[in-house]
Amino acid sequence: MSRAMFEYTKTVLNKVSFDTTLFCKEVQKALQRLLPYEIEELKLFIQNLVRSNPDLKQCMVYLN
Repeated sequence: MSRAMFEYTKTVLNKVSFDTTLFCKEVQKALQRLLPYEIEELKLFIQNLVRSNPDLKQCMVYLN
């Protein structure tokens, strides 16, 4: 079940990556829902998104 939540989170983050504010809110929600090892995977996923959309870098603050 949890893996499904991780995949859902990635889908949502992809869809809202056009808006930095929405993206940051979704990152914060994800941190409350996901397991610790999934959060580590999420960090890698977000780092890849930041490469294509540098504006999202400000949301990395929540992942430290």
